[in-house]
Amino acid sequence: MKTKNIFAVLSLIGCVASVSPPATAGTENFDVDAAIRNAATRADHEEVARYYDDAATQMQAKLQEQKELLEHYEDKSYLYARRAPDLQAHTDALIRNYEKAMKVNIKEAAIHRQMASQLEESNYALSSPQRLSAMGHAHRNRVLPE
Repeated sequence: MKTKNIFAVLSLIGCVASVSPPATAGTENFDVDAAIRNAATRADHEEVARYYDDAATQMQAKLQEQKELLEHYEDKSYLYARRAPDLQAHTDALIRNYEKAMKVNIKEAAIHRQMASQLEESNYALSSPQRLSAMGHAHRNRVLPE
């Protein structure tokens, strides 16, 4: 009986801990809000997109863990007696939250990739006339052999 209680408590602790905000490897100190406010270049937006990709990957991993846990609760509900429906409902809610968070992170990454692409296109469009103008100046200033 004690083993069952310990497992139930550890499972619940794992569920609660998994709801914490995403901390991606190498980006624990990454301030995404500041990065978004200050994003001015293509590289800035790509960095934000990578952050959201990493967060979506983490949500996918947590989602998979919760699906496995829900399957366990459903298959072994006799181990949890009256608590089984509550555990299943809680885990199902976590699954829905992780799915939603994963979709939001994927959308945010796509938005920042699009912004990066637009910045690249606008920079290319601006730099093309400048390049042509510079080429014209170089052509006019060129010293021709006599």
